[in-house]
Amino acid sequence: MANPDALPQLLTIDQLAERLGVSIRHIRRLIAERRVPYLKVGWLVRFDPAEITAWLDRNRVAPSRSA
Repeated sequence: MANPDALPQLLTIDQLAERLGVSIRHIRRLIAERRVPYLKVGWLVRFDPAEITAWLDRNRVAPSRSA
C-alpha cells in the first residue's frame, strides 16, 4: 500500500512533452492558454501525473460510428 503522505513524482515540461510525444513548445502553449493542469513551485512549472491522466481522460474524443 502506498504511503498517503508521500508526494507525487512531479514531471517537468521536458518530461511531459516526451511522455505525450509533443514538442516542448506545445506544452508551453498549453500552459500559457491554461489548457493543462500544472503546479507552480516558485518559478518552476511542474505537472502531477495523476492530474495529467485525468486531464487526458476528460479530453478524450470518442470514435464516431460508421453508418
